[in-house]
Amino acid sequence: MIVQRVGLNALMDAMIARLTSAFRQFEPACYDIPPRSGFTYHNPYLGLLEWMPVMRRGAEVAIKVVGYHPANPGSNGLPTILSTISTYDTHSGHLIGLADATFLTALRTGAASAIASRALMHPDSRVVGLIGAGAQAVAQLHALSRVIEIDQVMVYDSNPAVTRTFSQRADFLGLEVSPVEAHDLPRLVSEADVLCTATSVDIGDGEVFPDRDLKPHLHVNAVGADFPGKFEVPLTLLQRSFVCPDFPEQALKEGECQRLGLDQIGASLVEVIQQPERYAYARQTTSVFDSTGWALEDQIALQMLLDYAGELGLGTPLELESASDDPRNPYHFARNGHSHHNSHS
Repeated sequence: MIVQRVGLNALMDAMIARLTSAFRQFEPACYDIPPRSGFTYHNPYLGLLEWMPVMRRGAEVAIKVVGYHPANPGSNGLPTILSTISTYDTHSGHLIGLADATFLTALRTGAASAIASRALMHPDSRVVGLIGAGAQAVAQLHALSRVIEIDQVMVYDSNPAVTRTFSQRADFLGLEVSPVEAHDLPRLVSEADVLCTATSVDIGDGEVFPDRDLKPHLHVNAVGADFPGKFEVPLTLLQRSFVCPDFPEQALKEGECQRLGLDQIGASLVEVIQQPERYAYARQTTSVFDSTGWALEDQIALQMLLDYAGELGLGTPLELESASDDPRNPYHFARNGHSHHNSHS
């Protein structure tokens, strides 16, 4: 309902603006943001359930629980990523809000790539390449279309059927999309100014494109690395590029940065946004945004949704927590209007 009332473009613009503002104003001392943790399993296919917490000190805690199941679209008819997010008042522990985060995750991930691209890409960038044409590719292209005048879009997925349907899923953008087959992947990579990789490549099976004939100013938004041992970008490209992680501590464990030494990693996205002049030189070099996902982005996304819900009078108030008239008696609610029986053995 919020999407219908506000509009997709307005929501994406608001997400980009709010994240940019949050990055500019970010003070590490005001937050606790540990790297995400979770469970990995095979049931029967590879799956992951993980939690991404963030605390804004003196205010609230947000916790996103996200499931990553790459076999979902084919085996269960569900998105690869399913997610929910909740937020809590740190004065009382009271649950403030609960929302689906599948859409919000796509929105904020796309917005983060747009922010990184705007800061690091060559000013004349007009050609976008997409490797991986699933759900996240739609949000990536949508977000980029809000910050780039796009002349050409090329898309490739290892599943030809997914490549073919991408144009229809992204038709609301009014962009001409050229599907690319496997033998033409090197051409896609060589012609792109901005390249987004959002794949479900298996652990140990990357790299997903060749480091060959690339533009000297190519900017890559690497979105798919989310496991130790999983990566998308050629190591040779990483080693000569300005590598910008969203969350360095996490990227070192499961992003593209896990393959690099500390001296090979550039500034974080927050540092680039806070000191744009210092890192302006990266626009003339190859650059890689190592996007592993940051809980701060989830918190900002949920707050945006709650703000819109409040403005539009949307959402459903629920009392999920047990809070009786007597805070010291957990059974107080059960004692009113009910008879009580004792049983003896």
